[in-house]
Amino acid sequence: MLRIDRHAFIIHQVNLHNKVLSTDLSKQLKVSDDTVRRDIQQLAEAGKIIKVHGGALSRSFHNTYTTSDDVYAYKQKKIIAEKAISLIKDGMCVLTTGGTTIIEMARALPTELHATFISGSIPALAEYIIHPNIEVIAIGDKISKDSKLTVGADAIARIKELKVDLCFLGVSAINLENGVSDNDWEVVQIKKAMVEASKKLICLTISEKINSQQPFQVCDSKKIHTLITELSPDDPLLSPYKEAGITVL
Repeated sequence: MLRIDRHAFIIHQVNLHNKVLSTDLSKQLKVSDDTVRRDIQQLAEAGKIIKVHGGALSRSFHNTYTTSDDVYAYKQKKIIAEKAISLIKDGMCVLTTGGTTIIEMARALPTELHATFISGSIPALAEYIIHPNIEVIAIGDKISKDSKLTVGADAIARIKELKVDLCFLGVSAINLENGVSDNDWEVVQIKKAMVEASKKLICLTISEKINSQQPFQVCDSKKIHTLITELSPDDPLLSPYKEAGITVL
């Protein structure tokens, strides 16, 4: 594969999953680790991605964005956000992860909504606290600079004390065989705790991530109550998920 094609592939994977690991890219591209490291370094120097230890981050995910041009698949994520807020009712207790889709959901919350939102995502919390009528609870502990999410034993212990109405999970990858998966071990442990702390698990993902997989499992597909994408619920891509008993919006 030519360098220009490798670079395009890396940029796409970073934008799609927010974070990628060098080892995964090496396997996918069938090139050496050194080649991937050089590609990441060149892309970082060109301002296309952010180089971090062991991989790379999306610039739109890492930096606070203000316009639609800053977010990958912005229009699709706006559609998902509008569908997601239709599930939130007054008096509910809602637990969320972070990510650009969750932030769009936070920005779309109706001003008249009265609910409680709990999160360890710094960008999500920043959106929740400016809402006039929702209570906000921050889950504290060490902050992962890559994900901008609190991680660690104390955060997990706090989450395990909860039993919330809904958990909105930003998804990195999903398929029926392996469920929801991610590539950040610490973040996966937080997400696992969130899944167990919720009465209903709502997964938010653009359709491009459907039928994909990352190294670490978050939960089995049987744990998912609702799957929300930008597609129509009748889209053939989503049929297997509906047949598996998952509500699709």
